[in-house]
Amino acid sequence: MKVRCAVVGVGYLGRFHAQKFNAASQLVAVVDADLARATTVAEELGVQPLSDYRDLMGLGVQCVSIASVTVSHFEIASFFLRSGVDVLVEKPITATVDEGVELVRLAKENGRVLQVGHLERFNPGFTAVRDLISEPKFFEVRRIAPFSGRAFDVDVVKDLMIHDLDLLLSIVKRPIVKIEAVGVPVITPTLDLANARILFEGGAVANITASRVASQPERTIKMFQSGVAIQCDLGKKSARISRIIAPESGLGVASIHHEEFHPAGGDALNDEILSFLACVETRNAPVVSGEDGLAALRAAEEICQIIEKNRAEVA
Repeated sequence: MKVRCAVVGVGYLGRFHAQKFNAASQLVAVVDADLARATTVAEELGVQPLSDYRDLMGLGVQCVSIASVTVSHFEIASFFLRSGVDVLVEKPITATVDEGVELVRLAKENGRVLQVGHLERFNPGFTAVRDLISEPKFFEVRRIAPFSGRAFDVDVVKDLMIHDLDLLLSIVKRPIVKIEAVGVPVITPTLDLANARILFEGGAVANITASRVASQPERTIKMFQSGVAIQCDLGKKSARISRIIAPESGLGVASIHHEEFHPAGGDALNDEILSFLACVETRNAPVVSGEDGLAALRAAEEICQIIEKNRAEVA
């Protein structure tokens, strides 16, 4: 029997969630504060539209996907975790670190699956080379995009950069010891462009830029470790590894060998949802746990605080 589920928040991203869940599970209903929007998506998928997420409790759902605005994540997710329902919540996990801490606690207390929607963990360009990454010493990361007119409720750090913070934390697996950061608002009242330089325990360094006011999109992460350079183009879902090959005699000139990765197909959102549904059935820990989402949010909060402090000092 397929897992009974629902999607809360069916705006731009939530509609895609609903489509994927409908194909992979038994989608019972979609919920949106805008009932007209919920009705449009519900009619497309042949499910029930609702305007109040609490009404789902009478429909026997086993899990929910929350793709509503960030400020509502804690209220909605905590309701379902307390009610014995597993939760996939879009990033950032919550609006504040304190809320994230409480959400993780509730998931543990109630024995529920809590997965956070850090989609790039499932990007084919990243997963193709993930097992080849070992002890990188330097990262150059760029996530820039033209202004979309969406996500006004969060700044560019929590909207875009947080994806890369999650990737970095999942790779390095060591504490952050120092952050330097700058950023500015350009179109919205919040930060629209930011750059951070992060030093990890053990010496790894990451330089990260995020912008939602660029002329052309780019989503790349370059990693440099001993004798190897790894570049993931997350937008194109591809990767390239360059290795230094020592001369056979020891006296010649070293050469560089390049290897390209272009995974066929690949649907990160679908893979994320399938992974979540598997956890609901098996009770295994999710690939991106609540703790992972909280760690990324902590880093994002610290970057924002440093930027605001720097801006205040020069104002």
